[in-house]
Amino acid sequence: MSSAATRPAGPDHLWSVDEHLEDILSTVRPLDPIELQLLDAQGCVLVDDVTVPVSLPPFDNSSMDGYAVRVADVAGAGEEFPAVLEVVGDVAAGAADLVRVGPGQAARIMTGAPLPPGAEAVVPVEWTDGGLGEGPVSGMRARSLAPGGAAGHVRVHRPAEARAHVRAKGSDVKAGDLALEAGTVLGPPQIALLAAIGRGTVRVRPRPRVVVVSTGSELVPPGEELAGGQIYDSNSFALTAAARDAGAIAYRVGAVADDADILRSTIDDQLVRADLLVTSGGVSVGAYDVVKEALAYVGDEDEAGSGIDFRKVAMQPGKPQGFGSIGPDHTPLLALPGNPVSSYVSFELFVRPAIRAMMGLEDVHRPRVRAALRADEALRSPKGRRQFLRGRYADGEVTPVGGAGSHLIAALAHADALIVVPEDVECVEPGTEVEVVLLG
Repeated sequence: MSSAATRPAGPDHLWSVDEHLEDILSTVRPLDPIELQLLDAQGCVLVDDVTVPVSLPPFDNSSMDGYAVRVADVAGAGEEFPAVLEVVGDVAAGAADLVRVGPGQAARIMTGAPLPPGAEAVVPVEWTDGGLGEGPVSGMRARSLAPGGAAGHVRVHRPAEARAHVRAKGSDVKAGDLALEAGTVLGPPQIALLAAIGRGTVRVRPRPRVVVVSTGSELVPPGEELAGGQIYDSNSFALTAAARDAGAIAYRVGAVADDADILRSTIDDQLVRADLLVTSGGVSVGAYDVVKEALAYVGDEDEAGSGIDFRKVAMQPGKPQGFGSIGPDHTPLLALPGNPVSSYVSFELFVRPAIRAMMGLEDVHRPRVRAALRADEALRSPKGRRQFLRGRYADGEVTPVGGAGSHLIAALAHADALIVVPEDVECVEPGTEVEVVLLG
């Protein structure tokens, strides 16, 4: 982490959104790679290219339950004049000792079983009498086959082309092929491929551990009774959920009262399990700016290079922000404002990209599109601030949801986009094309 002292800003400097984000992304670093078991690697970013050690499938095999045959033996077969073949054995999935199919012969085969030597195609069991027809010599009905055993004959009512219903060796991937590129996020399909080619472990960048702490003596956990002047703590739940959505392993800490000593102790306790700390509340200019007071102790001689810089960012909502590092390992910390919408918008703009960067992803930002503003009246925005309004996006249009107030949680719950109004724009008329950050 770089020191706050090296940042070109003073207490009166008004940071732009881009400056604040650049400072964060130039400071946080991808986590060191580790080797993980496949299921533990879900959601992580692959560090190295993975090549295929063995072809998939590793041998020719049947895609149907049926009979392995020679093409010449079933040529011209039909309902009236079926081909009658001697059944010389069973081939089950996983079989190693395979019967040989010679002229006038067939082997009953199961889906996934290796194609036996001599066979050129598979006829589905539906094209046959199931091996229950009368044989040309014995006149007796075929009996069930023991593995590898011969019994009776089968009537085949349709011809088959060469390689019919046969999955060729390497038809999925061949030995030496590139299975997955470095930078791939490992989801269920990618983990399935790794398992299929025999990889039990894989080298990845781990998911960052994010600890979320909200502050405020007025905050009460959901499910408890509210007393006068109290509200439910929504920020810690929203930010923890957002961190998990971004790909992190997130831990929610119960709301901390407006007491600097308690908050300082809480943060110290949480450092052991944090790759990134996120706080909400207590970063403005009020009398109870507990986060500022609690974090004033960092950056001393014992923790050179640490420090939290509290700054003003030219945006609405979310003007007060804090960023820096804390503790002996210089753990990154982002201090967000306490108003619910301010907190969430700040997370999307600053914390989510930081998490994605720590995961080692190249593209850390939400997708952005241009859309026509659909509104009954013009949108107003304060000059000199980049405004982020909640909206709903569909079919190239975006509609504002709720107002500009930073406490409007209900409107936020119905939004799937942020409408961006640049710093130099004070009025946006309906129909104007605007930039939209897609949240979904």
